[in-house]
This record gives sequence, C-alpha cells and structure tokens, in this order.
Amino acid sequence: MGRFRLPAAPGSQYITPEGAARLRHELETLWRHERPQVTAAVAAAAAQGDRSENAEYIYGKRRLREIDRRVRFLRGRLEGMTIVRLPPGDRGRVFFGAHVTLQTDTGSQRQHRIVGPDEFDMAPDYISMDSPLGKALLGKRLHDQVELALERGAQGFTIVRIDYT
Repeated sequence: MGRFRLPAAPGSQYITPEGAARLRHELETLWRHERPQVTAAVAAAAAQGDRSENAEYIYGKRRLREIDRRVRFLRGRLEGMTIVRLPPGDRGRVFFGAHVTLQTDTGSQRQHRIVGPDEFDMAPDYISMDSPLGKALLGKRLHDQVELALERGAQGFTIVRIDYT
C-alpha cells in the first residue's frame, strides 16, 4: 500500500461563539506559550553538542513540527469559519445551534445540540452537524420522524422539542 491518501473532506464552516473562542485560545496558547518554551528547550539541547544522539533535541524538533502543523491548521480553520451568533428566523425547524430533544421508539428521551465539527467534543450532548444523526436532523420540524441506519439495525426518533436558547 502506498503513502498516498485522499485529502479529508473539509468539515462544515459553521461554529458557535464559544467554539471559536476555544479554538482562538488553543492557538494563542500554542503560539505564545508552548512554542517559545519548546524552542528554548531545543536551543539548550542543541548547545550541548552532538545532535544526532541528543534525544531532547530530536524530540523537541518533533514537537515543534507538531505545534507548527496545529497552528497552521487552526489559523486556516478560523479564517474560513462563519460564527453563528443569532438563531434562525424559523425556530420551528432544526438548524445549526439547536438543542433538540429526541424520543426513541422505546420511549426514552435524549437531548443533543447541533454544532460544528470543531466543537462537538465540548460537551457530551453535542453532536456535529456533519454526523449521520446531525445530517438526519437538519431541516426537520417538531414531531417529525427521523430514521437512522445503524450497524445493529435502524433506529427511529421523534423530535419532541427544539430550542435555541
């Protein structure tokens, strides 16, 4: 198998103000704090002499490459993002930022918030708008049925509440 990999499909370009603040904070931390510390450690390790057998130097350079790669990603990602601050005009439908309460076929309820792909890990009930469930919910109205195909079989949901607070 060769090394060629198809580029990953870009995620949706929407983000909440909280998610954008978190990405900006990560970028700031990496660029202003962590990178200068690692650079100083690499410089100190380089001053010790032979770099070919200097583990601090080798791993420090590797960490610098990881930091630089993440900084490039965050800058590019933040540049193209649309920060969604206001709820949609039609609050009776599921759009980005909605808190949706679903009832399963068995009667149990679960709540999810539709967010962008960069912030679904901020809370346990957040799901990405690019996920199968997120895609199935977008555009639906209150009391609509949603069918989701899973490995263990199809799962049915009914939308019982949509909230944008």
